[in-house]
Amino acid sequence: MLQRRLFPIILQQFYPGQQETCLLSGIPRALQHGHRYAWNRSKATAAFPDVRERTLIAVKPDGVQRRLVGQIIQRFEQRGFKLVGLRMLQASEDLLSEHYCELRKKSFYHSLVRYMTSGPVVVMVWEGHNVVQTSRTMVGHTNPAEALAGTVRGDFSLHVSRNVVHASDSVEGAQREIQLWFKAQELMDWDCCDKSSTSEK
Repeated sequence: MLQRRLFPIILQQFYPGQQETCLLSGIPRALQHGHRYAWNRSKATAAFPDVRERTLIAVKPDGVQRRLVGQIIQRFEQRGFKLVGLRMLQASEDLLSEHYCELRKKSFYHSLVRYMTSGPVVVMVWEGHNVVQTSRTMVGHTNPAEALAGTVRGDFSLHVSRNVVHASDSVEGAQREIQLWFKAQELMDWDCCDKSSTSEK
């Protein structure tokens, strides 16, 4: 299997001389625990984009208030992606400042933070082949007036300032955002029963 061929290469790159593997999964034990695992998994994903690519999807306060969480989850499940992390929380201004660090100098930044702290958000991590780019397509254009029907924003959004959902815009951005919103131990590694049908061996 491709995984069994790639993990020894990854292991040698980040843990020279480490040969021990998990008997059940073939995943190196050195890659199973703590933040070192999360950091190296991110580097491995960058080196091998088809291996365990992950993205962050967040249902914003308006999406939660309008009871859209279930429908949004359903779309990603039906697409064949695997849910590996899920949290509902009241986002702090400090967390949002890090998340939107590139927007701090924009005129709309403070209103954005007020909106994002106005109610709970639901954040998720989804895993799958080309999940970052595909998720962006599924979510649709930032401005719902330009979002296609069939996309989350095209179907549910009313205004650019209330566009229901956030999706990471790149593999690197997803890695940064996932580490902001989740601890390594909050992400689940599990095998889907339909894995052979949804991914190439």
